[in-house]
Amino acid sequence: MPSGIAGRRSKAYISVTPESQPRVAPQIGHPDTVPTDDTALWLFADQLGPAVYGGEHAHRDIVLIEATSALRKRRHHRQKLHLVLSALRHAARDLGDRATLIQAGTYTEGLRRFGRPVLVHQPTSHAAEQFVHRLMQQGLVADVLPAPTFALSRNDFAEWAGARTRFRMEDFYRDQRRRFDVLMNGADPVGNRWNYDEDNREPPPKTPTLGVPAPYRPREDDIDAHVRHDLDTMGLDTVGADGPRLFAVTPAEAKRALARFIEHRLPHFGRYEDAILTEDWAMSHSLLSVPLNLGVLHPLDAVEAAERAYRDGAAPLSAVEGFIRQILGWREYMWHLYWHFGPGYTQANELNAHTELPDWWADLDADAVTARCLHDALEGVRDRGWTHHIQRLMILGSHALQRGYRPDELTEWFATAFVDGFRWVMPTNVVGMSQHADGGRLATKPYTSGGAYINKMSDHCRDCAYDPKKRLGDDACPFTAGYWAFTHRHRDRLAANMRTRRAVSSMERLGDLDAVLEQEAHRRTF
Repeated sequence: MPSGIAGRRSKAYISVTPESQPRVAPQIGHPDTVPTDDTALWLFADQLGPAVYGGEHAHRDIVLIEATSALRKRRHHRQKLHLVLSALRHAARDLGDRATLIQAGTYTEGLRRFGRPVLVHQPTSHAAEQFVHRLMQQGLVADVLPAPTFALSRNDFAEWAGARTRFRMEDFYRDQRRRFDVLMNGADPVGNRWNYDEDNREPPPKTPTLGVPAPYRPREDDIDAHVRHDLDTMGLDTVGADGPRLFAVTPAEAKRALARFIEHRLPHFGRYEDAILTEDWAMSHSLLSVPLNLGVLHPLDAVEAAERAYRDGAAPLSAVEGFIRQILGWREYMWHLYWHFGPGYTQANELNAHTELPDWWADLDADAVTARCLHDALEGVRDRGWTHHIQRLMILGSHALQRGYRPDELTEWFATAFVDGFRWVMPTNVVGMSQHADGGRLATKPYTSGGAYINKMSDHCRDCAYDPKKRLGDDACPFTAGYWAFTHRHRDRLAANMRTRRAVSSMERLGDLDAVLEQEAHRRTF
């Protein structure tokens, strides 16, 4: 493997997983806020991997806190709460004598019960970072360490960003490839191309499924049973259906999930990366976003495994590059821009979108939706808390963009209704990429389309009550008609953008535009 990856690893890659049970939390003591070699390490629920608690910290006691206030603060998907609690409790079991698991009303209460100050790594949201600083002032946190669960440090990104006011992911991605020596032959990219996205846009085959081996499926155990029982008795206001755990929540499970994806699914990944099939919810996607966002899988482990598959001849370059671009490029980019843009970014609303989320959307009432593509996407969120990226961007996001849903409410919805939707993940993905609410700071154009794109990239339209070719009438596709209504509403902005001005020209040639606008102004069902 190229030395660039291993050479930039921190020492926190030694996994320590004794089998004994966690200790009972001690009573409150008198904290000394100067960190020492025996200061315990507090792990948030998205910092549960060996990159956080191993290596130079392998000797430290570990503190884990289940805070009821965090579970009740927002209306989360039921399966997301299950994953988080399962991950915390599995970490406590696997860390054995090192771990103290505290169940408390709040994090502050839990730390006071622990009785001595703790170390903590940089948390993954603005609110959590501010909270940790308050805890330092109270003497409950001794020091804050750099976040170890991403490839690039926040300081390195700040140096890369410099005085930029507009950002291109491709620039960042190429720098990441060079920096970590990934898919490189010296100074040149393998294959003499940086990006194989054009090879990864094929429509789905004329079959019900891709026919690839199924993704890794974890086995639930007694911890999952206790989590499900506890959630049943807590009376939380949740959204979505309960269901079997579909995603890895421990380092061992994440390792198996990664291995299965690399061996059986990665070779098929690139070709149909953007396609949708009704009967194949996972397609050939990795389903690694949950273990990545819980911190139990390090992104460089996923990148290294994918590159090894290419160099061993086990997977084509287009598939491997596409996967690595998702992890080392887009995911890292979203993480760093979240911090770079700051906490006020979620309030951006350059397109003046002020429509409240409808109840059927907020409640994941897929049965209230007629359009097959939108129904199936909502059904996937309801039943699994997960859909793949094209359903998020070009169905859910596109619908919201066309209908002018509030970007702040939409960001909150994606962050709570999706099992991989942690606080840092969604602002740039939703506000910037999906809703273009930042006016182009992140993406050069709004991403939306009519029904023709959905018809090309999915098998939904063949059984739908709406006709993707029609923009007017009872069977007019809400995406086709909605596309022209959106284009008309923002025609001045779109006409000034070289990437979207053609849409405005096409709209101006529609003979039935006024009727379409009237129809869409009164549409309440989809």
